[in-house]
Amino acid sequence: MGFALFKALLSGLIVSAVSEVTKRSAALGALVASLPIISVLAMIWIWVETKDTERIAAHAEATFWMVLPSLPMFLVLPILLRSNVPFYAALSLCCALTTGLYFVMVWLMKKFGFGF
Repeated sequence: MGFALFKALLSGLIVSAVSEVTKRSAALGALVASLPIISVLAMIWIWVETKDTERIAAHAEATFWMVLPSLPMFLVLPILLRSNVPFYAALSLCCALTTGLYFVMVWLMKKFGFGF
């Protein structure tokens, strides 16, 4: 329980740090947010808990493929916001787009034998 709480607190601190850095500089906040900190931490937690290198390798590979469907959101959201679409509507549309693209990616990964 203690280790799970530590992981949750550290992850929350990272999200909070991104938010605070972004208040000062959008570009620096984006840099911090784009770092694979959460993935690296997840791989460390997997290693500490299992010592399973194959599981870590599979996680890293799947993470690469699952990042791809999320990328369009970072182009569509600014377009929508600059077109005066209200924030929550734009964010909802982008989340729906990303969800649809995740389903497509999972289907493609199954079709080509990449797990799932």
